[in-house]
Amino acid sequence: MSFSSSYSNPPCAACKFLRRKCLPSCIFAPYFPPEEPIKFTTVHKVFGANNVSKLLNEIQPHQREDAVNSLAYEAEARLKDPVYGCIGAISVLQRQVIRLQKELDATNADLMRYTNNQIMVNQERSNFQYGERMVPSYYDYSSVWNSGIGGDHNNIGPDGESGS
Repeated sequence: MSFSSSYSNPPCAACKFLRRKCLPSCIFAPYFPPEEPIKFTTVHKVFGANNVSKLLNEIQPHQREDAVNSLAYEAEARLKDPVYGCIGAISVLQRQVIRLQKELDATNADLMRYTNNQIMVNQERSNFQYGERMVPSYYDYSSVWNSGIGGDHNNIGPDGESGS
């Protein structure tokens, strides 16, 4: 049993769906491989094989793959949402981006408040350690000695208390 040369390759998804012979010059074959029958089925349901064929013949060969991918995406979106199609999906994504941007702005504001609070806490600690509130590590004996020289010879120790 011998097969003809045209049947050595399986027909593309479009020709298989349309039940026609897939010729080497088939406009659908490069873009609707036999492994992806659902891709052509969805495009056909929304746009029709004739319209897709006309479109592919009218555009440049290097643009065809992008056009088929766009048609497949739009067809899938139309089947999911017959009224809005891709626009509905884009609208949902835009709302999600806006919501996430607001969330990011709020988080950044919280982060700034936290950072500013940490800076203020660190400044207060710094003021406490090195500022007026901290008792210096040395004691100014000049007032004690000066009061003792003036005639009042109290025995005053380094802690400012009189010793006995």
